[in-house]
Amino acid sequence: MEDILRSGFAELGIEPDGKAFERYNTYFEYLEERNAVMNLTAISGREDVARLHFLDCAALLSICNFKDKTVIDVGTGAGFPGLALKIAEPSIRLTLLDSLNKRIEFLAETCEKLGFDDVACLHARAEEAPKELYAAFDVAASRAVARLNVLCELCLPFVKVGGMFIAMKGPDCAQELTEAENALHLLGAEVEKTVAYTIPGTDITHTAVVIRKLKPTHPKYPRKWAQIKKQPL
Repeated sequence: MEDILRSGFAELGIEPDGKAFERYNTYFEYLEERNAVMNLTAISGREDVARLHFLDCAALLSICNFKDKTVIDVGTGAGFPGLALKIAEPSIRLTLLDSLNKRIEFLAETCEKLGFDDVACLHARAEEAPKELYAAFDVAASRAVARLNVLCELCLPFVKVGGMFIAMKGPDCAQELTEAENALHLLGAEVEKTVAYTIPGTDITHTAVVIRKLKPTHPKYPRKWAQIKKQPL
């Protein structure tokens, strides 16, 4: 795994923390162990996890500056992208948010194994998160499968004015960008850039949609999930 990660980081132009490779291996081993009984991810095996999880997520470090940033990973699942980013750039002050408590318990245990005592693992739905989290982060990130207009409503309220929301998407997200225009307007944000990248060692291309928060989000957002689902912005 270390060889895959070293060459992948070199290809991405990223210099990870000195303890990163040891920590990625620890993360992988515990993920495999718990995944056998918890169904945390459909991706397994050293090479696939190294490329399709760790390098895919860490690629964001080549797109945006995360050093010393407060970051919330919304709908983190098994810790992607947040924990994979934290391993490569430990200065990140990270909050992992997920609606399923068993995932949060797994992440808390993983952070302990990794020696991260500064990661907050919170069990909550994004639209029901504690109000003190709103406008509290430099960066919100999400690898969730929801459409971009829905993700914007769930994630942008967490971002400070001047901060960023980064949505990890597939290679062709033009339609999602178009349908998210109204949501961005209502939530006080705009697309700053979209960056396509290929996961090292694969022919898989993903897109990072970088959205800049320009003004405060109205406190009525996010709405209840039933409203979001029934009538997306």
